[in-house]
Amino acid sequence: MSQVILVLSDGLRYDTAIAGMGFLGHLVEAKLASLYKVTGELPSMSRPMYETIHTGLPVNVHGVVSNLVVRLSTQPNIFQLAHAAGKITAAAAYYWFSELYNRAPFDRIDDREVDDDSLPIQHGRFYTQDEYPDIELFALAMMLARKFSPDYLLVHPMGMDHAGETAGADSSEYRNHAIRQDVYLATCVTEWMQRGYTILVTADHGINADGLHGGTTPEVREVPLFLIRPGTAGRGDTQETISQLQIAPTICRLLELEIPTTMKAESLF
Repeated sequence: MSQVILVLSDGLRYDTAIAGMGFLGHLVEAKLASLYKVTGELPSMSRPMYETIHTGLPVNVHGVVSNLVVRLSTQPNIFQLAHAAGKITAAAAYYWFSELYNRAPFDRIDDREVDDDSLPIQHGRFYTQDEYPDIELFALAMMLARKFSPDYLLVHPMGMDHAGETAGADSSEYRNHAIRQDVYLATCVTEWMQRGYTILVTADHGINADGLHGGTTPEVREVPLFLIRPGTAGRGDTQETISQLQIAPTICRLLELEIPTTMKAESLF
């Protein structure tokens, strides 16, 4: 049985990841990982893309059309499907994920830390501030992996998004944060590989030079997907462009979950 970790680096552009993330680049060069370019769905905003990545559906179908839509998901999604199949789920993530898959609206006290087998995200550690340090977020994710050995773990750092929206994507702050995040990932990914996890590293959207996203340009729409499968050779840089809609069915396939009929895009496998 495969266990999966999805690292969803908020606001990580494709070109910035390729230029600055040397450890992940090393895994690609060594054929320990496969690299794809992902064409993100629209609008290139966070909450709609969180739902797209977890349901495999475009915005006009799942209905989370903007960041202002605060409600639980109404569609089959990875957390719901894994929970229904008796698998263990966990997330170290921004509180919008709690609102999508556990409870809405978010209660800053009761919903910050949850360990509840009845919830789709059974073990959740949620933060509410965009500037929450990535190093602390990755430590939470490492703790969840060690303590609960979840079958599906979402790891959602906000550092790239915060740096990009604060200083713009052409800034040293944004570029250097990609390098720092790669350093944090090197430690985490190495341990997760040793634990037998399949790891996907991707993003919801990118950032433009003005520190904005939401539109249709490649800067805000093209994001990476690094796919790492321990014990299985990677394909290196595939030079392939895939749809963001393929991520959810791919994760379902890896988790040995039945892919719901709502997910129309093909799995990568």
